[in-house]
Amino acid sequence: MIALIDATKTYDQARRPVQAVRGVSLTVQGGEFVTIMGPSGSGKSTLMQLMGALDTPTTGRAVFQGQDLQELSDSQRSILRRTRIGFVFQSFNLLPTLTAAENVALPLLLGGGGRRESMSRASASLERVGLTHRAEHFPDELSGGEMQRVAVARALVGDPDALLCDEPTGNLDSATSQEVLSLLASLPEPGRRTVIMVTHDPNAAQYGSRLVRIRDGLIESDEPVVG
Repeated sequence: MIALIDATKTYDQARRPVQAVRGVSLTVQGGEFVTIMGPSGSGKSTLMQLMGALDTPTTGRAVFQGQDLQELSDSQRSILRRTRIGFVFQSFNLLPTLTAAENVALPLLLGGGGRRESMSRASASLERVGLTHRAEHFPDELSGGEMQRVAVARALVGDPDALLCDEPTGNLDSATSQEVLSLLASLPEPGRRTVIMVTHDPNAAQYGSRLVRIRDGLIESDEPVVG
């Protein structure tokens, strides 16, 4: 379970406070695929950063699996992100000098895992996203859709409790976007893994089981996706 409780987030921009999130309360249960949609500047990415322990609220609370994130030190939040949360971003963030398999294994290696075990788990994660045949290829040898699936495999390699995706199809064409979205829709696990996706695309938002609309830092609506 991930929850924001009356959370706000204020940034100082040019010596002026800007409130990106304004008193939001939102709970996401294990196994849900929640899409968060809103126009540019609505606060949706800030909302995801708060839920993923990338940032902490200015006021209010952020809770991950019963743990108040403000009670954790920076290093404890870093460990939580590395071991229990997977992230997928619009820019694939793959290292160009590493193969697909090495990119996927990187979080495990950085966490102190042995190379053989890390590469074995990376291979299994690539198989899950249908890219076993591309394991030894470098990012510049992959299509945009393949690079994003490698990024998804990397996010999954640690078997996280939550997968947080920020505009994951923003750099993809419509056909490739559908492939990636179908993959993401297959990843929630009842009672355990949650998928949260931020998007501005109404078509992408329909792949979730629940749609939260945000505007000007406030939740406009929160309802199940029908159809």
